[in-house]
Amino acid sequence: MNVTKLHEAARIPEQVTPGSAGYDLCSVTGATIYPGQRLLIKTGLSVAIPDGMVGIIKPRSGLALKHGIDTLAGVADSDFRGELGVLLINHGDAPWQFNAGERVAQLVVVPCYHGACVEVGSLEETMRGDGAYGSTGA
Repeated sequence: MNVTKLHEAARIPEQVTPGSAGYDLCSVTGATIYPGQRLLIKTGLSVAIPDGMVGIIKPRSGLALKHGIDTLAGVADSDFRGELGVLLINHGDAPWQFNAGERVAQLVVVPCYHGACVEVGSLEETMRGDGAYGSTGA
């Protein structure tokens, strides 16, 4: 996947272990996120997501567990060439401070269907049907 550094402090995303699903994304600046606050973090990177794929920005599990840090609205389309940003929110009860170069999220690249929506009179029946929240016993 091609990546361009837009900022001197930017770090090229990497999958830390052979089985890692996501590429770690790092911030180019430090900041503090207070409880309930949303903050747009700059990565200093432009990424060329391969055609037929989409990049989904997801939280890092350790930050979510230890500090309540989550990501919001993170989709990187294959034709987007601007700076990749990470929208974080602090669901915890304490401020969370991070430094420049710190891993703040991960980019998971997955296949993306590209096709037209076709209106039909009814949909094919499935075993689940219209069962929604909790309908599978969870």
